Amino acid sequence: MTDTVLEAVEHAPAPAGGNDDFAAGRDDAEDALETARPDGLPEKFWDEESNSLRTEALVKSYNQLERKLGGQSDADVPEGADGYDIAANHGLFTADAEVNAKLHAAGFTQDQAQLVYDLAAERMLPMITDLATQFEADHQIGRLVQHFGGEEKWGQVSRQLAHWGKSHFPADVFQSLSSTYDGVLALHRMMAKGEPGLSGAADATAGAVSEGSLKELMRDPRYWRQGDPALVARVREGFRNLYPD
Repeated sequence: MTDTVLEAVEHAPAPAGGNDDFAAGRDDAEDALETARPDGLPEKFWDEESNSLRTEALVKSYNQLERKLGGQSDADVPEGADGYDIAANHGLFTADAEVNAKLHAAGFTQDQAQLVYDLAAERMLPMITDLATQFEADHQIGRLVQHFGGEEKWGQVSRQLAHWGKSHFPADVFQSLSSTYDGVLALHRMMAKGEPGLSGAADATAGAVSEGSLKELMRDPRYWRQGDPALVARVREGFRNLYPD
C-alpha cells in the first residue's frame, strides 16, 4: 500500500551524517559569527586569540589623533612614565609612579602631567592649611580648658576675656593675643591685675573689674547690709560688662 505523504517523510532514510552533522554545522556558523571582527574595525584593534577589542590600542590611537589635530607631536610625550620630570617645590607631595603611569597611558605630555600635579597642589594647599589651623586651635583650646579647670569654667573665662580684651586692645592686637595659649594667659593676667591695656579708651575702673573683685565687693557690708546704691550699681555694671550676653 502506498504511504501517505507524512508517512513517506517519516519512513524516508536519514541524510548521511544524521542530525548530529546538521547541529555541528549550525554551531560552527554561530561560532563564526561570534568571533568575527566587526566590519570596519582595523585589524590592529582586534585580538584574534581572545576575540575581543584591544581597548588600550584604540585609546592610544585616539589620543595620538587628538594630539595631531591639536598640533601636539608624539615627541612631547616621554618614552616611559619615568620620563616625566615633575617639579613639586611646595613640599606637599612628590611625583607618584602609579599616577605617572596612568598619565603616560593616556598620552599626557610633560607640560600636561605637570599641570595635573600643579592643580592638585593648588586645591590641596588651602585644605591642608585650614586643617592644620583647626587642629592647632583645638589643641590650644584643650590646654586652656585643662588650665582653667573644665569646660564650664573656661566658658566663663573666655567670655570675660573676649569682652575685656576687645574693649582694651586694638582688634589686631586682641586677635593675635587670643589666638594662642600663652596669649590668652597673658590677657587673663592683665585682666586680673586690672592693667589698662593699649586702647586708652577704657577707664581704669572697668579695667580692674573681674568676677573675683565683684564678689569681694558683694561681701562688703555696704552692699549686702546697707544696700549702698553706688556700690550696688557698680557691682551690677561690673557683671553686665563681664557677661554682656
